[in-house]
Amino acid sequence: MPLFKKQKALIGLDIGSSAIKAVELSKSKKGYEITALACEPVATDAIVDGAIMDSAAVSNAIRRALTSGGFKAKGVAASVSGHSVIVKRVTLPAATPAEVAASIEFDAEQYIPFQLSEVNLDYEVVGPAESDDLGMDVLLVVAKKDKIRNHTGAIGLAGRSPDVVDIDAFALQNAFEANYAVDPQHTVALLNIGASLMNINITRGGVPFVVRDVSVGGNQYTDILQKDLSLSFQEAEDLKLGRKGADQGMVQPLMESVTDMLVLEIQKTFDFFRETYPQESISQVWVSGGASQVPGLVEKIQQVFGYPTQAMNPFQSVGVGSKVDAREVAEMGPSLAVAVGLALRGFDQ
Repeated sequence: MPLFKKQKALIGLDIGSSAIKAVELSKSKKGYEITALACEPVATDAIVDGAIMDSAAVSNAIRRALTSGGFKAKGVAASVSGHSVIVKRVTLPAATPAEVAASIEFDAEQYIPFQLSEVNLDYEVVGPAESDDLGMDVLLVVAKKDKIRNHTGAIGLAGRSPDVVDIDAFALQNAFEANYAVDPQHTVALLNIGASLMNINITRGGVPFVVRDVSVGGNQYTDILQKDLSLSFQEAEDLKLGRKGADQGMVQPLMESVTDMLVLEIQKTFDFFRETYPQESISQVWVSGGASQVPGLVEKIQQVFGYPTQAMNPFQSVGVGSKVDAREVAEMGPSLAVAVGLALRGFDQ
């Protein structure tokens, strides 16, 4: 459900706190194929909790990525997340589209902690109310205007046109549905664990029940390893991802302390989901994002919650073009889920 929408080939641009990731797709006989890929690191603290603090640094990283990647498309699909973005499923006492529109205009402020003048608002009727009450279930999507300007401004400085502004959690769902056969009766939890932010989307049949962004991520692993073991950033990154051996008696407790924090935030969301939708149950959990590659994290999530859990591959059903390094795609795979989901917006009907 993009806030702005056009139908043409687009570059999926994931503006993350640790890196800019860009993906371009094309239609192929088998479905989709990745035809261009680029990743550029972002200066530390240039992006904090999803907010761009240094537009010049971010726009320069975007420009480098789009210059180096051999992209053909000119337009860009980007996304926002964090505390300035709210996705909420609400029940409105309405029966017709006109009544829904009137109810949104009249009642929206009771559902969001912002003034309507401060936000871009979109909504979609997802069906009759799940409860026994008469009315319609509506997915309400709100993003603060300054948050959107924050991102579109950096893209504009990089010399590109931000044609679509979406939500990270929706792009994640888009990538999932393009790669896996989805039973419309099964509720799944999609977790995208990035460097500083975790997107959670609990969804069934293409419609989210709960969407939540949490300010925790893979940086916490790196930070604690750097601090407690007196390592450089790169040494801590390598250790975090299992690329470097170490005394596990020292490392494991530190890693587990961060994993426990991530699991606690997932627990809060799952508890809220169960309390709000007691008739629903999660059938499977899919984990993406760079931090999903932390050894043992996926297994820990399955152990704690008991749901079948596995890493999500955003290229499970997406081919790799001849001009793209297949090894790079395989290595970066889980961290490219949002970028793939954004690139797919170019094929929206």
